[in-house]
Amino acid sequence: MIDKHSEIVILGAGIGGLTTAIALHQKGFKNISIYERREKATTIGAGLVLWSNATKTLHKLELLTEIEKVGGQIEQMQRWTKNEEFLGVIKVNNINTSIGFKSYSISRKDLQNILLEKVNELNLAVYYNHNVINITYRDNTTSISFENDISVNAQVVIGADGRMNSIARQYVNGDNTPIYQNFVNWIGIVESDKPIFSKNNVLDFWGCGERFGIVPINENKGYWAGGKSLPLNSPIKNKNNKTELKKLFDSWSPKIKEIIELTEDENIKYIEVFDHNPSPNWFKNNVCLLGDSAHASLPTSGQGACQAIEDAWHFASILEKSETIEKAFNNFQRSRFEKTTTITMAGRDLAKSLFNEDEMYCEQRNENAKNTDYEIASQNIAKLWSKNLPK
Repeated sequence: MIDKHSEIVILGAGIGGLTTAIALHQKGFKNISIYERREKATTIGAGLVLWSNATKTLHKLELLTEIEKVGGQIEQMQRWTKNEEFLGVIKVNNINTSIGFKSYSISRKDLQNILLEKVNELNLAVYYNHNVINITYRDNTTSISFENDISVNAQVVIGADGRMNSIARQYVNGDNTPIYQNFVNWIGIVESDKPIFSKNNVLDFWGCGERFGIVPINENKGYWAGGKSLPLNSPIKNKNNKTELKKLFDSWSPKIKEIIELTEDENIKYIEVFDHNPSPNWFKNNVCLLGDSAHASLPTSGQGACQAIEDAWHFASILEKSETIEKAFNNFQRSRFEKTTTITMAGRDLAKSLFNEDEMYCEQRNENAKNTDYEIASQNIAKLWSKNLPK
């Protein structure tokens, strides 16, 4: 068995890295250090949904109670045209019942704080302002050099350093170039003293080459994303976000205009959206990838953070029971590759449909949505998301 006193280094203090540290500690590994390139704890994005597959995993990691305190229970995913023509609804409770746990919307900041508080409680060190510049391997030990002239050695290195510039992915695959998927998201988080939302239903509005999604957290707080098909480095990138959003979605549902208006300018971000082609290569020597570094998916998959959380549990469980690091990494990759690849490609397919700019295509897509059997759709979602979850 792998020595529980092995030095373990985690690159990246995002959701995947922090959750993995917690999962490893739960399995008896104690010498865990986390290194983050940013200067302080920050989050990318506004909010996310922890679907029932993630909350089942978080329950195993003894983190769900804190999530329940600040998260909002999601009841439905409703689809509408931009003019509020109803397209259909996925009843989230059906998915929850199938998997056995509820789904919660949560701000990324709140989730990050919960994970950091747990990491601190476990006395696990997080080192900020550590930007990796080189990874080398010799005599069963990996050496990591940082931009600040510090170097560390480890028997196990976990690459959880994201999709955009993963040095761990570069080391494992020889390439870490993400793929632009030809659309951008303006994302925002909105909070008001007065009630904004009456029910915790996800509202997904479809245009042609454009989309707007709204996710309540509670009656006073929620997050949203407005997407548009655009080339990389579009001139719109440097314009005022709120002004452009108001112009772009002016003729859409009044709910959208209200949400944009209520959002503070500093809480709106412009994000060019990238993912990675699925790669069956997740490890090299003592370095193993997980989360976005291994299998970055688009936000249209709805599962990016959820799959990173699943990765954390699986990685720790497999490492604990394995005779060698190579066997552990191989079993981890084999157990996770099919599910994460299916989710990545499903996210791409939905994005291609939503951001298609052909009017005839969009009309047919909307008709297909109206004729969808959403009971079967929810069953299929539950079937995919429930694969290989903790018992």
